Amino acid sequence: MLDAAERVVARDGATRLTLDAVAAEAGISKASVLYDYKTKQALIKAVIEHRMATEVARMRSFIDREGDKPNADILGLIAAVEKDDGAFDRNVALDLAVSLNQHDDLRISIRENFGAFLDGIERTAADPRRAKIAFLAIEGLKLIESFGFYEWEQSERNQIIEDVRALLRADAPGNASSKETTERP
Repeated sequence: MLDAAERVVARDGATRLTLDAVAAEAGISKASVLYDYKTKQALIKAVIEHRMATEVARMRSFIDREGDKPNADILGLIAAVEKDDGAFDRNVALDLAVSLNQHDDLRISIRENFGAFLDGIERTAADPRRAKIAFLAIEGLKLIESFGFYEWEQSERNQIIEDVRALLRADAPGNASSKETTERP
């Protein structure tokens, strides 16, 4: 049912997500949808929670691949953006984001997820300040793309991701451990 609901949102938008539309898309009776989700709001909440859990699990898998090396958490998040496989459909994300206004508990859950990611970044970072800047840059890239505000050419997008990754390198200009120093007049 949730997959059917996501298809309806992607095709028609969250405003047209109805119990009838989900039933038709899933090929089941409306009574079956009503049994699990008593209202449209409950259905929207379930779809948002499902998408959020799917995206968090996807990002965590990239973080886990980095192991125990320095900057593992932020490098994992950068890799997740770099290897975006369409796991988080932009149309669904945009339409569901509008629906968040009706669900304070979901905003709290999202806030907690961001907090967990930031805690992990700070805990694993060689330079927590640079890692936070990298996190903000990556999240900004995702937000701009998710809302369809701008679409980069793939080569330019790859360069942006590489530039963000470069912020974390020990030899990056301005890094405390950098061999390159900047003298003030």
